[in-house]
Amino acid sequence: MTDAGTVLVLAGRFDPTADLAIEELNRRAVPVFRADVSEFPVGLALAAGLTGNGWRGTLGNGRRTLQLERVRSVYCRRPTRPRLPEGLSADARKVAEREARLGFGGLLTALPCRWLSPPGNAADAEHKPLQLRIAAESGLSVPRTLITNDPDAAKRFADDIGRLVHKPFYPVRGIVDGSTAAVYTSVVDPELLPHPDIATTAHLFQEWVPKAHEVRLTTVGDRLFAAEIHADSERGHVDWRSDYESHTYRVCEPPVEVAAAVYRMLDRLGLPYGAFDFVVTPEGEWVFLEVNPSGQYGFIEVATGMSITAAIADYLEGET
Repeated sequence: MTDAGTVLVLAGRFDPTADLAIEELNRRAVPVFRADVSEFPVGLALAAGLTGNGWRGTLGNGRRTLQLERVRSVYCRRPTRPRLPEGLSADARKVAEREARLGFGGLLTALPCRWLSPPGNAADAEHKPLQLRIAAESGLSVPRTLITNDPDAAKRFADDIGRLVHKPFYPVRGIVDGSTAAVYTSVVDPELLPHPDIATTAHLFQEWVPKAHEVRLTTVGDRLFAAEIHADSERGHVDWRSDYESHTYRVCEPPVEVAAAVYRMLDRLGLPYGAFDFVVTPEGEWVFLEVNPSGQYGFIEVATGMSITAAIADYLEGET
């Protein structure tokens, strides 16, 4: 272990993925301070001053205090929005939330340490249109794609391409009739096109790519961890996230040209971490679907034994 300070973990109270990394860092006796943006300002007290060319001060939660100048790295795992004091008007809440984001969040991003992943870069990388363009420019194969709010354009695309799928730009989850529900990739019935609902917002349509199986490729720094995902149900074959119970996993090696393109893409996006999803066709071609800059990996590690948590701990500890 290098004596370089504390790892700051920004994560929600329930985050099993963050828990894995924290347990590994604890095992290595690396100091960890866990917090969530939602705890500011009600549950976190911040006081920092610019001294010389750096910020010095403290972040406390009533139980422990973090010396900001001792932060060696930050693990940013989907922190939630600030929880503001009760009684603020709607306008005051809007101002307070913005000030918390720019003040508290801005101060953390100003710390001279490594991030997994830098929040600005990660936010940019969430945009699927940007992902797809950079993936293609980096040398990855990508499906033919249409983004539209024009029902007639969707119909023309279907007529030209054939079998289509529709997917949300960002995960859609909620509660319906008391049960958890989510929107996954779905096959489009061409008989329903053109459909007037398409005009209500932006929609993403892609050609259906025939699948032998899919691959989740997790990258941490300069290390790659690839696992085949074989789904044995019809809905899992369309989108494996919709039916985890049907999966079997197998460790695999990405083709050299795919690995090189993945590294180019991460470099363009400014990300040290990415959870990539690929379709592998019956002919063996790897087709890029998306990359999640803060994607979960625990289910892959449990199923395959690959040491992804150790790689994350290495990165946060400062090892290459």
